[in-house]
Amino acid sequence: MNRLFCFLSLLLVYNNGFSRQIAVEGQPLPAWKEGYLDLHHINTGNGDAACYIFPDGTSMLLDAGENVDPNDKRAGIKFSAIRPDNSRRAYEWIAYYIQQVHPRGRNATLDYALITHFDGDHFGAWYPTAPKSPDGQFSLSGIMGVGALLPIGTMLDRGYPGYSFPRDMYLAAQKAKDSGYRKTLESYRGFLNYGKARGMTVAPFKAGSKTQISLRQPEKFPGFYVQNIKVNGKIWTGRDSSVIEHFTQYNAADPKTWPDENSLSAVLAIHYGPFVYYTGGDCAGNLSYGDPASKDVETPVAKVVGEVDVAVMDHHGNRDAVNEFQVKALKPRVWIGQTWSADHPGHEVLIRMTTPYLYSEPRDIFSTNMLEANRIVIGPLIDRSYKSQQGHILVRVLPGGETYYVIILDDSKKDMPVKAVFGPYQSKKK
Repeated sequence: MNRLFCFLSLLLVYNNGFSRQIAVEGQPLPAWKEGYLDLHHINTGNGDAACYIFPDGTSMLLDAGENVDPNDKRAGIKFSAIRPDNSRRAYEWIAYYIQQVHPRGRNATLDYALITHFDGDHFGAWYPTAPKSPDGQFSLSGIMGVGALLPIGTMLDRGYPGYSFPRDMYLAAQKAKDSGYRKTLESYRGFLNYGKARGMTVAPFKAGSKTQISLRQPEKFPGFYVQNIKVNGKIWTGRDSSVIEHFTQYNAADPKTWPDENSLSAVLAIHYGPFVYYTGGDCAGNLSYGDPASKDVETPVAKVVGEVDVAVMDHHGNRDAVNEFQVKALKPRVWIGQTWSADHPGHEVLIRMTTPYLYSEPRDIFSTNMLEANRIVIGPLIDRSYKSQQGHILVRVLPGGETYYVIILDDSKKDMPVKAVFGPYQSKKK
């Protein structure tokens, strides 16, 4: 009995010590180590941004939103206030965050950057007070600002090189009355030229590929890969790299058949041993009156993805996303909401994510921001459902992918101390 007690005591000490190496509340985040998969969801209060550090140190930025002028009076009411404060713009805070968590620190570079689709809260919107780039060819906002501060190796998006699906984006923007979006696209084109002149490669995101985004040292971590699932209307079949076309009724001459920008979002899944992570931009799955059936892209995507451990809510958990089929198919242990507006999440979306009638397994839900307006309208379900409602969200997957933690970092402070630690979680396919 005494020997058993000593063994259990030593095991408890060991486990507590190991957990403390993962993160300790109130302390700085322990640095990434080789073998970790770190999935950072950066909260600027101004749109989506996620930075991934793969097991060999390869780095990737997924989206870099900057949707609201920091002087917009709606910030803090309808929209989240900029985090941690307005002493810097959103793109500067994204770059700053990356430098804090990147293995190379202040000398951080990004091996990859992917823009899921062309909405300002995902790639950066032009606004009158945005500063100009060093060469004067583009405005510093979103990915354009981050890319001016941190070198990017390969830039991926859904439209390169022609930007012609479902119609010529640049020509349409020139004809449109919305001069802000026209200026945003012109700024993005100027940024691509700026980056290419400095060695950046630009390429279209390829649905079906599991090699386009790869490790620098793939032989060290054979269980790791990034599976490209969808972009535009092309959806992976689940076999080799073949895809099917979802928008079969598309007619370039008929605007009524054009899919909207959200439905064109790039989707990917990150695999590390048994661990699976899903993120799908602003894909939609719930139809409104008059919508074509093809607007539901979540259902065919969920069919090929299957169960995952961690899922980022499509479209920030908005009412047109996270449909019933997706919830039943993905069954994530962890839901992450990258939210910045008073309509994130939709009340009915939260009900679908929390009900045991769609899947009975436990699930934890985390949000980067929860506005008071949501808490007032939705009510007690918010507090009952969320493990954390405010802060940067890091999913840290341990070597091999069998175990992971969710770590909340304080987004009100520049040094981003650990706010809370959840886990360990065990990957489903262990």
